[in-house]
Amino acid sequence: MKQISFASLAFDAKKKQTRREKFLAEMDQVMPWEALLAVIEPHYPKAGRRGRQPMPLEATLRIYFLQQWYALSDPGLEDALYEIESMRRFAGLELVEDALPDETTILNFRRLLERHELTAQLMNTINDVLEQKGLLLKGGTMVDATIIHAAPSTKNKGKARDPEMHQTKKGNQWFFGMKVHVGADVNSGLVHTVSVTPANVSDLSQLPNLLREDDRAVLGDAGYVNNTFKRAARKAGVFWGVALKARPKRTLTSGQKRRNRKLASVRSRVEHIFRVVKCQFGYIKTRYRGIAKNAAQVFTLIGLTNLYLKRHALMS
Repeated sequence: MKQISFASLAFDAKKKQTRREKFLAEMDQVMPWEALLAVIEPHYPKAGRRGRQPMPLEATLRIYFLQQWYALSDPGLEDALYEIESMRRFAGLELVEDALPDETTILNFRRLLERHELTAQLMNTINDVLEQKGLLLKGGTMVDATIIHAAPSTKNKGKARDPEMHQTKKGNQWFFGMKVHVGADVNSGLVHTVSVTPANVSDLSQLPNLLREDDRAVLGDAGYVNNTFKRAARKAGVFWGVALKARPKRTLTSGQKRRNRKLASVRSRVEHIFRVVKCQFGYIKTRYRGIAKNAAQVFTLIGLTNLYLKRHALMS
């Protein structure tokens, strides 16, 4: 039994359950903890006879997920664990009894995940659980991409922007950063494949990496128009559902516009993923330098987003 602090007693006596409490309770219920811990455990430091003992793995993983959900820096997350009782309870920590992690401990765990490329495995583990539950189906893929901004400032030690990020033009506006390409299931709208590139890489170049071998349909916007891929898909018996694009001096017919609207009504579900990642979890700008570190965070966010979108189905 842990010694209960006055903060915990006061928290128990409050009359309303906050939105943060409800969200964390739902995610705690649907998270496949045993499977996720099994991925990390072989690489996690073991307790020895001497020196500082590592934090329990489950508590550390829970703290890492809190950082992703609330877009907190390492120092910001350390402060939040001291200040917010609901976060401490989700992590299984007590203010009086347990030693709360400092920002260096949080940093070291994230670097461990990056070094062993574990975040992609965590995403795949979550998807395997969803597939076993019948929530991630096969048959067709929707492809799309979104730009994540990076800091363009040169006011740093190297007096230069991140060399792995690039700028691209969308419409009449220029953006600097990276691009997240996703392949999502047509039936469920959940992402099964992710690719992260600099922003100047075309959407079409990542199309082969986003498809599954047994896909029987491909849906995408006009950025994926390509006659070579179109003929290959039709030859293989795959439905080519890429939006038609008007050409110079040749506008789309009314029938072609209706086809585009019909396909867009199905394809729009892939935008729900980007809404959760950007609006719900606050990932609108890269936090680190380099593609690899940011890609590791993207894999985690996509896996957590898949769980978030299907949390009610998993709870029922």
